[in-house]
Amino acid sequence: MAEFAEPIARLIDELRRLPGVGHKSAQRLAFHILRSAPEDAARLASAIAEVKARITFCSVCHNLTDIERDPCAYCVNPARDQRLLCVVEEPHNVIAIERTGEFHGLYHVLHGALSPLRGIGPNELRIRSLLERLRSLDIAEVILAMNPTTEGEATANYIGRLLKPIGLRVTRLAMGLPVGGDLEYADEVTLHKALAYRREL
Repeated sequence: MAEFAEPIARLIDELRRLPGVGHKSAQRLAFHILRSAPEDAARLASAIAEVKARITFCSVCHNLTDIERDPCAYCVNPARDQRLLCVVEEPHNVIAIERTGEFHGLYHVLHGALSPLRGIGPNELRIRSLLERLRSLDIAEVILAMNPTTEGEATANYIGRLLKPIGLRVTRLAMGLPVGGDLEYADEVTLHKALAYRREL
């Protein structure tokens, strides 16, 4: 059986560690890098090294930020609504919400969701710092924007139970049918949520 030269095999193995990259995709990427100009490969290597060296977590909201900009741009922006706080699971969720152009408040990133099977409990998430922030801020509403998964639901319910006694308004993103969706192809859980969160016209 033919084998790759050791540097190629090592590159393929490293690329396979990336999420969503299987053996065939890793081979295609490795050979693309191998065929590219040396300066292109150097730019890629430099970008990877730079992101590891310069990106950190915001000391306030735990979103990704440049080490030279802590707290992050969202936390220090005076134009943002300081009375609205959106809690998300991961940093890329912040980008998804920002793309809507509808939310102009602050964020808090948990870096995961509760998952007892994977050993992720409340202490592994940024829940304690969320509670500390809420004590120091004049927040009118906390929006729980967890993913509509079993873990996301469990996390939202857990945080909701912690926040309700404080007297804060706690809301959850509405769930249901996607725009352009067809009832025929919707699963039972999606239809259940669509009915449960229906609104008056």
